[in-house]
Amino acid sequence: MKKATFLILFFGSIQAGFSQPDTVRVGTYVMSVHDINFHDQEYTSRLWLWFIYNNKKFDFGKQLDITNAKSIDNTQQLEDSLEGKRWSMLKMKCTMKENWSVSDFPFDRQHLKIQIENTLFDKSQLIFKPDRAGSKFDSDETLAGWSIKNFQVSVTDNFYETGFGDNRKGHTNQTFSAFLIEMDIDRNAWGLFLKIFIGMYIAFLISMVSFAPHPEELEPRFGLPVGGLFAAVGNKYIIDSVLPESASFTLVDSLHAITFFTIFTILVVSAICLKIHDRGREELAIKFNRWGARVIALAYTLVNVVLVVLAIAE
Repeated sequence: MKKATFLILFFGSIQAGFSQPDTVRVGTYVMSVHDINFHDQEYTSRLWLWFIYNNKKFDFGKQLDITNAKSIDNTQQLEDSLEGKRWSMLKMKCTMKENWSVSDFPFDRQHLKIQIENTLFDKSQLIFKPDRAGSKFDSDETLAGWSIKNFQVSVTDNFYETGFGDNRKGHTNQTFSAFLIEMDIDRNAWGLFLKIFIGMYIAFLISMVSFAPHPEELEPRFGLPVGGLFAAVGNKYIIDSVLPESASFTLVDSLHAITFFTIFTILVVSAICLKIHDRGREELAIKFNRWGARVIALAYTLVNVVLVVLAIAE
């Protein structure tokens, strides 16, 4: 009797060692992507997920995890059978965290990714297989101000360098099968560009008006650029309030920095014109003032065009 029990356990362990993980066919229908929030680095997505599988231990209503989500609201779950297999559908609303790339804002392009795993069964027991034919994005639910491109689903391995408390030999790390939903979104930027930078460009034009008065008229020659500088700084603070903090120098930073430097240059030209005029060389002061205005206007326009074109091209 003991010998028979031993043989049963022995062959059972061999069978378990050679058992194959269960394959789960998974797909999605993304209904919408909305509430894009750059400052809080998040967006919201509503989607359907479906899973077709054999293993009765799988319960995706309780075991599902979206690893890069801030919050998950499982609003509806449907269960049925399909071709002799279990068929589970979940309707979800997720607030996703996202590290937005704002270096070219507002001509930015973003890559969105939703990563889905089973929290209980690792790759040795469960492998996802993407339903590429059935996975779609609802084209009627357009994302205002954006174009959605390159929607795709795939499967990858997510490696964890921990045994989650299980320090036995061979359990020091785990790999989970992960289902990925990815898409690219391109901003339709020109309307937004004009809205956020119109204040900065008006501030520059106000500063340029200071070239019109005679070089000896101190108040308009210096008051207008200083007023324009304050207006440009205020415009910069307004834009920064809606963007996440970034260590890199963005397009917004570059355009405002050029504006600040140009307004300072206008003040320098006015100071030089005043100095020349005080020395009795009025004609030279007027000529220097005229050429200074032309060079500054041309250089400012050229630099702005180059920066914007580079941002669009990236």
